[in-house]
Amino acid sequence: MYAYLRGKFTYKSPAQVYVDINGIGFEVNISLNTFTAIQSLDEGKLFTYHQVKEDAHTLYGFFEKEEKEMFVLLISVSGVGASTARMMLSSLKPDEVSMAVATNNVRLIESVKGIGKKTAERLVLELKDKVGNKTEAGSQSWDKGVISIERDAVNALFALGIAQKQAELSVKKIITSEPNITKLEELIKKALKAI
Repeated sequence: MYAYLRGKFTYKSPAQVYVDINGIGFEVNISLNTFTAIQSLDEGKLFTYHQVKEDAHTLYGFFEKEEKEMFVLLISVSGVGASTARMMLSSLKPDEVSMAVATNNVRLIESVKGIGKKTAERLVLELKDKVGNKTEAGSQSWDKGVISIERDAVNALFALGIAQKQAELSVKKIITSEPNITKLEELIKKALKAI
């Protein structure tokens, strides 16, 4: 129904934003990734998804079109609702979700709060074909293998209860001292020891 909204951000929180368009305020649910992107903006454009249920009409907003497309893909999986999809996109970027699906990285998907092993496996199974083509087409970001292994390691440490900043510093330290590291498991173990 609504492709996007462009207006003033009159209220912002990590989960919601109010978009004022000519005096009409739209309440829009957002992910943490979108909040980070709009945090310093007074106005802007959000791609939207309008969900209609028996008891509610809800707007979801995304700073990037890729995030909206990933959200729509995620909610197409049985057992994955809008709240779970938004939680996933608060924990992982769309390209990280694509890569996790394409490489059968169930553990990374499972590390998202509210997603169990069965749901993670179903996500990989149902989205493999849909995401596979996109990942191959846009694989330039994944040619930088170090960046993806670094992100995966930080996400894994965060899932283990390590603070995001501390996890990032520890992983960066190991990658700087050992640039040839290629195994995620090895990087996580060394980063844990370095904390």
